[in-house]
Amino acid sequence: MASWVLSECGLRPLPRIYPKPRTGTTTFASHIKLRISRTDLSGSSISLSNINKERNWALRVSAPLRIQTVGEEGSERTTDNNNGGEFFDPGTPPPFKLSGIRAAIPKHCWVKNPWKSMSYVVRDVAIVFGLAAAAAYFNNWVVWPLYWFAQSTMFWALFVLGHDCGHGSFSNNHKLNSVVGHILHSSILVPYHGWRISHRTHHQNHGHVENDESWHPIPEKIYNSLDLATKKLRFTLPFPLLAYPFYLWSRSPGKKGSHFDPNSDLFVPSEKKDVMTSTLCWTAMAALLVGLSFVMGPFQVLKLYGIPYWGFVMWLDLVTYLHHHGHDDKLPWYRGEEWSYLRGGLTTLDRDYGWINNIHHDIGTHVIHHLFPQIPHYHLVEATEAAKPVLGKYYKEPKKSGPLPFYLLGVLIKSMKQDHYVSDTGDIVYYRTDPQLSGFQK
Repeated sequence: MASWVLSECGLRPLPRIYPKPRTGTTTFASHIKLRISRTDLSGSSISLSNINKERNWALRVSAPLRIQTVGEEGSERTTDNNNGGEFFDPGTPPPFKLSGIRAAIPKHCWVKNPWKSMSYVVRDVAIVFGLAAAAAYFNNWVVWPLYWFAQSTMFWALFVLGHDCGHGSFSNNHKLNSVVGHILHSSILVPYHGWRISHRTHHQNHGHVENDESWHPIPEKIYNSLDLATKKLRFTLPFPLLAYPFYLWSRSPGKKGSHFDPNSDLFVPSEKKDVMTSTLCWTAMAALLVGLSFVMGPFQVLKLYGIPYWGFVMWLDLVTYLHHHGHDDKLPWYRGEEWSYLRGGLTTLDRDYGWINNIHHDIGTHVIHHLFPQIPHYHLVEATEAAKPVLGKYYKEPKKSGPLPFYLLGVLIKSMKQDHYVSDTGDIVYYRTDPQLSGFQK
């Protein structure tokens, strides 16, 4: 299968074996000098003066000391319309610490209630079986498309609850988390431990170009090594929204390993038994589906399970991608000494999904989830509101959605046309655009 598959998961920080990159700085003509001064906590202020005194002008900006070159798409600066239109650089080290955000979140938001968590499982499982029973009873082509949308959304909701089990935010009981996580994830053909371990890598390395595990940028050298067909598969809809199952088998460009293979470099030797257990559970679910196809007929299984499964995959890829891409102004990715857990987490995005927010357990409140994945999903909204005064400009307020988040498809399409690769050098980098894929030529 082509290596276009996109990543989605996480384990432990990988060793930083990359040499410190060179940071090339483009300068203005010799008659312009840079005068740099600190102004406030949001970043630095840069003013430019003409020595000839024929012009006297200044730019109040907060941006990396690297002028955007010809051919580099997008902006590296964000205009803060709530602060007099001043430029704000999201790549500037924040004036607060992780401990400051933690202190702002009410103590009860950290409490995990297993009974409350299980109530969501019971609710979602009951809806899944109720939808399937109703669709099979009516067996009408007016009903089936409605069923596919509703059931795929519920499969996605099951994944989110299993995702909480993987983070340990479902309960403080490891065995309960493991049992519930296996049942929920195996039912939608996800290897629980294989995914849980790689997803931990994603969280512990979020925002790092090489070490991140989920929808991370492709460095320019690797991007240029891909053939045109692979590039188009990776960045042309609907193919990226079908990536997750293939990622589970073979990961993404530049990375090797499989979530089903206990000997994969994704895992350490002590995790082999866990991976084998999850692979066996996945196999049992696949065998059950094969058996049901003999009892009910393959077409009926396709309608009841197959199509909703692929709808769930599209939900997973859409949501995961948009929590790390598609902001109106480009967000930084880091390497080397510039990366930190806090700065990487601040590049994630919250999204509003309208009516879907409650159905998929407020996974759209993604910034606080990334910084503190141990917070249960039912406290994420409150925790986010409490943290906003500390985060300040570093929090990107999500656009409000209608009942259904159709507007996010436009955000996805725009990002897929613009966010293709990042430079091989530089500790703070931004997405660049390949004109062959964006629809224009230089």
